[in-house]
Amino acid sequence: MISGLLQILFFQGLGELGSRLLLPTLPGPVIGLVLLLAWLVLRGSIHPALASVADSFSQYLGLLFVPAAVGVVLYLPELRANAFAIGSALLVSVVLTVASTALVLKLLGGKTPSDE
Repeated sequence: MISGLLQILFFQGLGELGSRLLLPTLPGPVIGLVLLLAWLVLRGSIHPALASVADSFSQYLGLLFVPAAVGVVLYLPELRANAFAIGSALLVSVVLTVASTALVLKLLGGKTPSDE
């Protein structure tokens, strides 16, 4: 089990190093996860120790959502008081995102066979 944890930490460390040196816009853990996935694909199998650690982590994955849920419950009165403003901001941002995406696609899109 220790060797599986060391493998995960090794690839996370490589990801952090890659994030600091090569791709500062991507988080290190994401780069490390992609490197780990590429290594597993090249290897063709998963080491049993790594599988054991991954299974152990996935059992407690729900705990990662506890801080967010506590934050929502903690600020529930403020969220209720500003529900209209929050809802309006979400609706306007979604509409603007869809409209700007459509405009960019229209401007950058090439001619289709039906245009000719």
